[in-house]
Amino acid sequence: MAPFTEGRFVSLPGGSFIKGADPLYPEEAPSMRLSVSGFAIQSHEVTNDQFAAFVKATGYVTEAEKAAASDDPAAGSALFVRDDQGRNGRWVLRKGATWRAPEGPGSSISGIGRHPVVHVTLADARAYAKWAGGRLPTEEEWEYAASTGLPDSANRFSGAIDDAGKPRANHWQGVFPAVDEGTDGFSGTAPAACFPADRNRVHDLIGNVWEWTDSPVDDARMIIKGGSWLCAANFCARYRPAARQPQEADFSSNHIGFRIIRDAAAPAPGTAR
Repeated sequence: MAPFTEGRFVSLPGGSFIKGADPLYPEEAPSMRLSVSGFAIQSHEVTNDQFAAFVKATGYVTEAEKAAASDDPAAGSALFVRDDQGRNGRWVLRKGATWRAPEGPGSSISGIGRHPVVHVTLADARAYAKWAGGRLPTEEEWEYAASTGLPDSANRFSGAIDDAGKPRANHWQGVFPAVDEGTDGFSGTAPAACFPADRNRVHDLIGNVWEWTDSPVDDARMIIKGGSWLCAANFCARYRPAARQPQEADFSSNHIGFRIIRDAAAPAPGTAR
């Protein structure tokens, strides 16, 4: 596994990019050139270890944890599960699935501290970002970082797949949801920064987990970006910078996480080193 520096930030200068370049789905259009001011972006998704440090320092309780402690029988967090042979995946709402217990009651984050934190809502991500001296990126900032970091700027799939068709990021290989061939080495989340960095020295903007942005769709939904370990060529080819998906702000699942940015590269209180 590649060397890992927790909480490292990369400074990106301001510039312009084509938002929605080479749109594949209707919601990605229209394409337009936009300018973005410079910022510093955490080089990896926020990890379980980082989120645990935040909770230890603040006593924060996530929305999924509150749901788990409630008397509401319909409360829970979304979980993608498979049969005993690891096939035929489906979504369930599982009470007790939280960042501490990502597969539900009886599971834990022991041994996966470097994996991205999941089962976090927009409010949870914002709370962490504030504590860590940063904020969530806007959709435009996120897409600017992902677009300018592509290995091949002319190939919008190059962040996920190399020229030989091999995975450059953690996504689903095979026929979703029936069979995950796992040729990228993972059948769930992967440790942060275990795949090579992009041209900006940033990891996992494509794949692994969807990432919250601070860009609203309407009063109830926000944009998430980047695709996840569940994105497959036959079902959800959203492992591209332009891909965008509306998501209810109070939703949490085991395929959505986040990263933070800062308006300046200077270290700030929190988890950064």
